[in-house]
Amino acid sequence: MSMMETLMLPFRFAFMVDAMIISLIIAVPAALLSCFLVLKGWSLMGDAVAHAVLPGVVIAYIINIPLVIGAFVAGMVCALLTGFLEENSRVKRDTVMGVVFSGMFGFGIVLYTKIQSTVHLDHILFGNMLGVGSTDILVTGCIACIVTLVIVTKWRDLMLHTFDPAQAKTAGLPVRAIHYGLLILLSLTIVAALKAVGIILTIAFLIAPGATAFLTTRRFETMMLMATLISVSASLMGVYASFFIDSAPAPTIVLIMTALFVVAFVWSNRVAAKASAE
Repeated sequence: MSMMETLMLPFRFAFMVDAMIISLIIAVPAALLSCFLVLKGWSLMGDAVAHAVLPGVVIAYIINIPLVIGAFVAGMVCALLTGFLEENSRVKRDTVMGVVFSGMFGFGIVLYTKIQSTVHLDHILFGNMLGVGSTDILVTGCIACIVTLVIVTKWRDLMLHTFDPAQAKTAGLPVRAIHYGLLILLSLTIVAALKAVGIILTIAFLIAPGATAFLTTRRFETMMLMATLISVSASLMGVYASFFIDSAPAPTIVLIMTALFVVAFVWSNRVAAKASAE
């Protein structure tokens, strides 16, 4: 077998092509949303909602409804409950989120162990990118298109709300609606990524691209483009490399995203040091 045939080998398998397609579908909305989460300081919120969807998934299985519905409802319950507790107590947001998401995740684990004798939901925890089908790609694609369309058309309003909520309110923007709109977009993106990436690794897709792009530029428009490029590139390279090193695609993608962040961190520090020396 020639070198070219070896390099093209992953594309001969339908499951590898499907994995690349669904990783690309997830990469775009996750990257765009990650810019807002990083600048708004909502990294823990993304982690909280990602973990909190587990009980919704298990309950959806028990009552025989689509798992994505249960995941979305549970994610929104976590987000709304966090907001309510923050507004009506002296406890800070990060503490409230820690209590809410760990409580919901614990509840989900209890339910999960009760039904594990009849079904295994390990793929919800760790993802199953190599086992996605046409239905999974269709559902994920529809959700991703909705999230991407909203962000692309409303990014200026979302940006103003992210940087200065008070100014956004003065400008006449519906601040409360934008706040909960972001939470809805976050929940939808997590639901879209569940099948392929799983609960545990979803947070990397929601934070790493934006964090890496943040280190490379000071313009928000450029940051969104860079985050998308980083997410798409890491997704393709991760799925492709996983075939040759015999690993799962999702953690391989996360490792590449982490490596890109480290490179950006070192580069930005060198640039800053050089600028201060001058």
